[in-house]
Amino acid sequence: MAASSLAMMAAMADATPYVELQAVEAWLGPRRVFEDLSLLLHRGEHTVVLGPNGSGKSALVKLLSRELYPVVRPGSHLRLFGSETVNLWELRGRIGLVSQDLQATYGGRVPAADVVLSGFFGSVGIGRSQVATTTQHRHVAALMEQLGLADLAERPYAQLSDGQRRRLLLARALVHGPEVLVLDEPTNGLDLKAKHQLLAILSELARAGTTLLLVTHQIEAILPEISRCVLLRGGKVVGDGPAAQLLQDAPLSALFATPLRVCEANGYRQVLPAL
Repeated sequence: MAASSLAMMAAMADATPYVELQAVEAWLGPRRVFEDLSLLLHRGEHTVVLGPNGSGKSALVKLLSRELYPVVRPGSHLRLFGSETVNLWELRGRIGLVSQDLQATYGGRVPAADVVLSGFFGSVGIGRSQVATTTQHRHVAALMEQLGLADLAERPYAQLSDGQRRRLLLARALVHGPEVLVLDEPTNGLDLKAKHQLLAILSELARAGTTLLLVTHQIEAILPEISRCVLLRGGKVVGDGPAAQLLQDAPLSALFATPLRVCEANGYRQVLPAL
């Protein structure tokens, strides 16, 4: 990607990166997932991080949510909103997260409304010491209404479909009105109706000004509003530039190590085997 093109993309977004990774090394247990990872992400620039399984996508999300910390070494840093020292409470108010890991942590008896309400406390469910205000309850009700979940407020989590759970987690991520929404494989496991409902909601959020960071291996989950594409393979950035240039046959075939042909309609893409 030419430096001039990247500079032009950055100029269209917020000047201060919300993520700045410089020569980052990180480990998950005994496995090194990143050795020398550098990446800038800007507010106002809807971005997809695309890569095959095992490329480091989930580890990148854990770096942003502070579940994973990089190795401290000279010349290396991780900055969020311009700072290397982050208050987790402040971070939760600025970055919302939707992930399958989070979805799996909720117990089956938790009422749907409490899943959303727990976003105010950064908890899983509502404990006895966590007393929500009337304003918070009203905000949760409004979010659930907006996402088509109002009728499910009292239903136990175990009785919900994967699509309903994913929308609940989206509502949870939105309780603070975050500047950035990080979506880790948001459409995995969803049927076509649930997938299309979720993508429509995300498109609305993008158009309304919430910056989206989509982390996925699914080409069909990439919204038309996504303008930048970062290709990740083996813990390394192997491509970074306009989505229209990188979401093509040759770059994707190389990324996934298999011949692919990209088909596009209404701003969405599908991939087929290249025969």
